[in-house]
Amino acid sequence: MKRIQWGRGVRSGLITSWELGKVIFPVTLLVSILQHTPVIDWFVRGLTPIMSWIGLPGEAAIPLVLGNLLNLYAGIGAILSLDLTVKQVFILALMLSFSHNLLVESAVCRRVGISVFLVMGVRISLALLAAVLVQWSWNGGGEAAAYGLIPNSPSAPQGGWETVWAASETAVMGVLQMAIVVFPLMIGIQILKDLRWLDRFADWMKPVLLPLRVDPRGSVIMAGGLLFGLAMGAGVIIEQAREKRFTWREMTVMVLFLAACHAVVEDTVIFIPLGINVLPLLLIRFGVAVLLTLLLAWFWPGSKPVDRRVAAGGDCA
Repeated sequence: MKRIQWGRGVRSGLITSWELGKVIFPVTLLVSILQHTPVIDWFVRGLTPIMSWIGLPGEAAIPLVLGNLLNLYAGIGAILSLDLTVKQVFILALMLSFSHNLLVESAVCRRVGISVFLVMGVRISLALLAAVLVQWSWNGGGEAAAYGLIPNSPSAPQGGWETVWAASETAVMGVLQMAIVVFPLMIGIQILKDLRWLDRFADWMKPVLLPLRVDPRGSVIMAGGLLFGLAMGAGVIIEQAREKRFTWREMTVMVLFLAACHAVVEDTVIFIPLGINVLPLLLIRFGVAVLLTLLLAWFWPGSKPVDRRVAAGGDCA
């Protein structure tokens, strides 16, 4: 009977939750405060000319800004307040599935040594490219969108300390929600390690990672990101980057795959209230992620030794 090291799992959960909290709290606090200032309006005005290129009205910039600066929930909440067609809602959902929560999730990528600008650039480019392709290839979807399960929007704070208090409350809740997922997840990962189930899983994933020329140990990172996302799955990603000696190329390939396609269950189901068919959304997102990483693996066959800060989970932007 293999011995399970519970203490190591608890310690790993506490350390990882603390590391992520130091990123998530200040970012969420800052953006939540900016949401009640003219800064968001400036973003909207700057993005309005681009909206016409992808068949969206100017006000559609609001859910894109909120979704990218905050999270998918904020973006979807903004969509529910707009009168849009089915095609326009699908385009917005597709863009947000590729590009959302950029500040927090890019900061997580930086913790394992991948450039914030690279991750943001790839995700925004994929969102714009997907929107253009859908706009010019789909002739249907002109009927008005019918939303379901519309949530009640909370009243906005009036300003001053009330705004700061509401923003702090949002930031604290964000950290707590993250910890609720990450803490038991890291204990579960330790159990899987002690029972050597992760080794078996790595063997099962080897045929998938082989075309990407990524070591089978990367299966843990890939599974964590696919199931829990970059922010919630960051505990697995950071922990594995700290323990394993992945090359910089391997980390880049895995992170860019997950940047395009992560939290596939949650990020797909969450769009159901918008009244669109989420299956094409999932297939497009997953297909683009596979194609992106296959092309990257094909044109970047070489390998660069990993920086020691990457293996330790340090910054290397």
